[in-house]
Amino acid sequence: MKVLVTGSSSGIGQAIAKKFLNEGHEVIGMDILESTINHPSYTHLIQDICGKLPDIDNIEIIVNNAGIQEGEVIKTNLEATIKLTEKYITPSIKSIVFIASSSATTGSEFPEYVASKGGIVAYMKNVALRVAKYGATANSISPGGVITPLNSHILEDEKLYEAVLNEALLHKWATAEEIAEFAYFVTVVNKSMTGEDIFIDNGEKLKSNFIW
Repeated sequence: MKVLVTGSSSGIGQAIAKKFLNEGHEVIGMDILESTINHPSYTHLIQDICGKLPDIDNIEIIVNNAGIQEGEVIKTNLEATIKLTEKYITPSIKSIVFIASSSATTGSEFPEYVASKGGIVAYMKNVALRVAKYGATANSISPGGVITPLNSHILEDEKLYEAVLNEALLHKWATAEEIAEFAYFVTVVNKSMTGEDIFIDNGEKLKSNFIW
């Protein structure tokens, strides 16, 4: 299938792009940074999702992963994601997944970040209602802590990382590859679940303390 992955140059987005490529799909990556992915079925677009989006025909799966934690958070995480999704929803669509955050439910994060991700979950449900006429699904994934370069300041601080792990019942964080497996499942394997937000947080939700 033809898959669009935003924020594909690193972390969760890169892991998702690689997962789809390994499974034999055509992937278009979109990011403000260059990509290190070298694969015959991969096309990389250096593109800010807040800007004018290119015309891309017949996208079957949209993975809305691009986002920021500081700066114009609402504009990037919510408004631009809505704009991108609306542009690429056509009768060819099969599935859409949004990478949200456990903080969308717990509220345990920076204020604007929480609001942006909470908006994403609500918008996802609206999308699910509207793409059902195509037989398509829309869901979101809400990770807790994930081992990515974005969180290097935590991972490299032994005391801070231990304090964060103590907020997870399983005393660990997820890997980007684990999130990618869920993203692949809900968009390709799954045919019946739609309008749902999936928590992958190692039990953080049951404590909901924010340590940064």
